[in-house]
Amino acid sequence: MMILVRWILFALAVLFIAWLLPGISIAGFLAALILVVVIALINAFLRPLINFLTLPINFITLGLFGLVINALLFMLAGFLVPGVEVANFWWALLASVILSFLGSGIDSVTNKSGKV
Repeated sequence: MMILVRWILFALAVLFIAWLLPGISIAGFLAALILVVVIALINAFLRPLINFLTLPINFITLGLFGLVINALLFMLAGFLVPGVEVANFWWALLASVILSFLGSGIDSVTNKSGKV
């Protein structure tokens, strides 16, 4: 049940980002919800492989290349979901940073175990 609440909150966060940034457009709540599910699947299956393959450059850039990876994966999710458009890399980078901050807030609100 908590995962559904988290997905709804993340979908609302994505809609807020689309409202805030003119380079991100989302057709509606259903498209945002599908985007959240696609992002979750990408983070579960594709991100570990990409992080492993880019470990040397991530080490050299002190982890800042992770922001590039986040932006590219956000662009990939936007490409896969109909009704979602990402204008360019820079809007995806800004959207992924904002989503990371909002996601931290959502995690702290929905975390009932008291762990940080």
